[in-house]
Amino acid sequence: MAGSSRDFRRIYAEQADAYDALVRAEDCEGRLLPALESVAPLAGAHVLEVGAGTGRITELVLSRGARVVAVEPGPAMLALARRRLRGLASTGGELLRAEARRLPLRPGWADVAIAGWVFGHLLSWEHETWLEAVAAALAEMDRALRPGGTLIVVETLGTGETSPAPPTRELAEYYAWLGEAQGMRSLAIRTDYSFADAEAAARATAFFFGDDFAARVRREGWSRIPECTGVWWRARRQPPAPLAGQGRAAEDLP
Repeated sequence: MAGSSRDFRRIYAEQADAYDALVRAEDCEGRLLPALESVAPLAGAHVLEVGAGTGRITELVLSRGARVVAVEPGPAMLALARRRLRGLASTGGELLRAEARRLPLRPGWADVAIAGWVFGHLLSWEHETWLEAVAAALAEMDRALRPGGTLIVVETLGTGETSPAPPTRELAEYYAWLGEAQGMRSLAIRTDYSFADAEAAARATAFFFGDDFAARVRREGWSRIPECTGVWWRARRQPPAPLAGQGRAAEDLP
């Protein structure tokens, strides 16, 4: 989340369980999966997921009968995802440790490539070079896609908000770039969080969104926290030639 003082890298490294509990409360009406399927069919598709976290989107996509290769660079997040999704290979999926700008896939393997709540962090983590960093990651996703495949980016349009809008100036710039430079179309959905009561909601969100946000949750009495999410997508672009030795041989793929 660009512009935030929250140390998300430390959260992902040290609080994977708390993060997983938080995101499992998100999208309480199940709107994300239909939104994804409205832009790309998932049933039977080969799906690349970049920045899988603890496997929430991975699980959704597997539920549609897709074959999934999900990559995640964080050891703690990846370990939790593997525990949660034990038996993944038997359901058509694989979890790998890898970074978005160097994917362990041969060119053209995927029908769909998804990055959910991933690249927005680069605006603060790589503040001076975020555009080049995101462009490189999208180019890698394009490389992994077959001709005619679909690239999808999912990002926040406001937690604690009922109308979709970029939460920061930096994210507004990023989202405009996705549309103008990357040629992506977009749609907005509600992905509200649901908790037993407002106190439970405040306790569950404080570590990630901060104490001021938790105080707002208590003040508003929110057991259901409003949230807006954006889905951006476009068809695969012609990718650059892969680096030497990059990508796995076809026989090594799931």
